[in-house]
Amino acid sequence: MYDCFVRLMKRCRLLWRPLSFIPVLLAAAVTATVFISVQAFSLTIEECIRQSLIESPDIEAAAARIEAARAMTGKAQAAYYPFVSFSTGYMRTDNPPQAFMMSLNQRSLDMRAEDFDPNNPDDSDNIRTSVGFRYELYNFGRRRLDYDMAGSGSKAACHQLSSVQNELIYQIIASFYGVLQAQAFVQVQEESVGSLEESLRVARERYQAGSAVKTDVLNLEVKLAQALEDLILAQNNVLLAVASLNTAIGKDLVSGPSDLVHPMSRDLPALPPEEVTMVENRPELQASRTMTEIKSMALKKARREYAPTINAFGSYDFDGETLTDTEDSYLVGANLQWDLFTGFYRRSSVAEARSNLAAAEAEKRMIRNRLRLDLKQAYLKAVDAQQRMEVTRKSLESAEESLRITMERYKGMAADITELLTAQVGLTVTRTRGVSAYFEYLTALSNLERAKGLLAQRYAPCEGQ
Repeated sequence: MYDCFVRLMKRCRLLWRPLSFIPVLLAAAVTATVFISVQAFSLTIEECIRQSLIESPDIEAAAARIEAARAMTGKAQAAYYPFVSFSTGYMRTDNPPQAFMMSLNQRSLDMRAEDFDPNNPDDSDNIRTSVGFRYELYNFGRRRLDYDMAGSGSKAACHQLSSVQNELIYQIIASFYGVLQAQAFVQVQEESVGSLEESLRVARERYQAGSAVKTDVLNLEVKLAQALEDLILAQNNVLLAVASLNTAIGKDLVSGPSDLVHPMSRDLPALPPEEVTMVENRPELQASRTMTEIKSMALKKARREYAPTINAFGSYDFDGETLTDTEDSYLVGANLQWDLFTGFYRRSSVAEARSNLAAAEAEKRMIRNRLRLDLKQAYLKAVDAQQRMEVTRKSLESAEESLRITMERYKGMAADITELLTAQVGLTVTRTRGVSAYFEYLTALSNLERAKGLLAQRYAPCEGQ
């Protein structure tokens, strides 16, 4: 395999300079028989993934949802603390009961005064300043359930972030290989154009020598024009693949295939086992489990709404006609509140919570089945790509040798133009299929890791899971 690579380098008359160039991969090389030599820039797959985890708006939105869920935990925790309030206000009235109470609060009421007339009081002023508190002493576990649900909601949001990261990382890897594959197709088409140009040169020489007919030259010219069209299409596909990669990253980080670095390896990674049980690691299923737990706690809370609530309350007040001349007082107490009848509201809440729990359980089973199918499909795609790679590996050398022999026979007038074109087309198709199988195998391996939920665990484990 390595000898094939060296022969290709000699054939293309490329200088091998390890300090200046890195052979990156290329084409028909299911077996690494064709590689792309690219200048060594810093954009590896890992760097593209790192940038996407920073720049992607999907990741930003999912991270914001985690922060919102954590804020909900803080809101639920607030129920364990007393609520303290401050208020101040001014009132003036000649309403008998209110004026009477103002005087009492100011401790200035004198019922023995000669001008005391409770039915016709003078205008009364009162400035009241109050500091109050209220605290829920006990509500039969509803407060604790609110806190636990909020904490589970934070975990669910973290699992959802991991799901987004798992998909995004796979998209980055697939787009990265997509750029390299598109560039490999360009090289395949360039080789095809070069081979057709050589065939056309030979056909013209034979035509001028009178040993070939004009249609041989015309057929090769038509075929060369088609190959040039395919080359233009392949070059445009490179631009599209680069745009797709930049879109997945979230910024214009890659200007072209030469920015990307992929290490040369003679041996491709082996196909790992399917491991159906790995779907249990998928963040989608973990988020579904967490949501089921939340629905279960919501049902418990709905049932406990039938229980009473015990509260404590109190205030410290200042009353007076001015801010400097005031009398203070306090009030403390506790109460038990028990809603005996709510128009069947609580019964409906319990029924709703029970139905939501049943729906969450069913959705969890549905997600598990869907993820198992996803894993099966990913594994079969990897098997298919591996098998096609084996086939193209064996056929590539045969196609190259077939074209070489046919060209020699055509030069020696032992083969006609149809045989030459057939051999040329066969080699181009084989190389294209080899490139496709090679990169599809690498992509399929990443897809298999995605289907097992391993990509997010490897590159971006979520804190708080």
